[in-house]
Amino acid sequence: MSADTNLMPIPGQVDPVPVARAPQPMADGRINLVGLPKEVLRTVLIEAGMAEKQAKLRAKQIWHWIYNRGATDFEAMTDIAKAQKPWLEERFTIRRPDVVEAQVSTDGTRKWLLRTHDGHDYEMVFIPDADRGTLCVSSQVGCTLNCRFCHTGTMRLVRNLEPNEIVGQVMLARDALGEWPSRPEGRMLTNIVMMGMGEPLYNFDNVSQALHIVMDGDGLGLSKRRITLSTSGVVPMMGRCGDEIGVNLAVSLHAVTKEIRDEIVPINKKYGIEELLQACADYPGANNARRITFEYVMLKDKNDTDEDARELVRLLKHYKLPAKVNLIPFNPWDGAPYECSTPERVKRFSDIVFEAGISAPVRTPRGRDIDAACGQLKTAAEKKSRAQIDREAAAGQA
Repeated sequence: MSADTNLMPIPGQVDPVPVARAPQPMADGRINLVGLPKEVLRTVLIEAGMAEKQAKLRAKQIWHWIYNRGATDFEAMTDIAKAQKPWLEERFTIRRPDVVEAQVSTDGTRKWLLRTHDGHDYEMVFIPDADRGTLCVSSQVGCTLNCRFCHTGTMRLVRNLEPNEIVGQVMLARDALGEWPSRPEGRMLTNIVMMGMGEPLYNFDNVSQALHIVMDGDGLGLSKRRITLSTSGVVPMMGRCGDEIGVNLAVSLHAVTKEIRDEIVPINKKYGIEELLQACADYPGANNARRITFEYVMLKDKNDTDEDARELVRLLKHYKLPAKVNLIPFNPWDGAPYECSTPERVKRFSDIVFEAGISAPVRTPRGRDIDAACGQLKTAAEKKSRAQIDREAAAGQA
């Protein structure tokens, strides 16, 4: 997609199909090398005037410095001739997204507000646990799906994130965690979930390009088994996701009847529950060792009855799905039309699913105090800035 600031249309009967395009120069005319596949990186060097044989070597060196060493400029690249660095600097950049604000929750969760090169804001979240560290990565600025329980869904979709803006989130997290040079063992950042702002399957090509760099053994080196992509149910793209990216799948299910899912996950009107679950059954690589995760937000008096739990079990067994259900206590936000189910109701729902032989853990809310929990991401572009709040507080005390 182009990096213009016009709002993208909400998908109707025709899904948006991204068209592959050549790397676009930044405002200063330079091309950002972050997020380019190896062969494209080599091609842009040649197109800028570098000899083909030299470009092959230089592309390999630059790739290593970007993704293994975390370099942010050419000056750091000690095996590139000093005389060549100004030539590279003039034509190319190694740019991360800008960090506008970084917050740390009382439970250790971190949230970053990021800004794109054309001035749009989006967020990413890092969740540390005893045995893993998970980075929640955004795929779009805003979201088109308008799921009614989700704060992000109240934003308009501005544009798709570009590959460098997706890969850049992983690199910024590595910067913050001090995890350069890249190494396979002893990392805090062990897992990635495409569960941040946006619907990743409506930005398929850019997400795919970015994740292939993340999974590349010479790149950021994360196994596809440690990456999970979450979709609200863009059925036509699910098979391609399994075939072409091969990561774990999570599905935002959240209801077991057409009436309720139509209300809270509107894409259900386009791709219904049965069509969605059949696509899950057909997902390449899904088996008992690589189960599909079904996310289910617990909404009081809406989707949390014993009957709902039993219907969930029936559906999963009917489609013979290797499944795990993540029960998510609803994270409230101002103006939300729902409340969270009571802890007793959540436990009862979980017990019914567990007793049927399906794992149904209750997700512990993380980062609620900094609006970093599931469904809470919404950029400061649509909130008051911290400085504005401080100014208003000072004016009130005057």
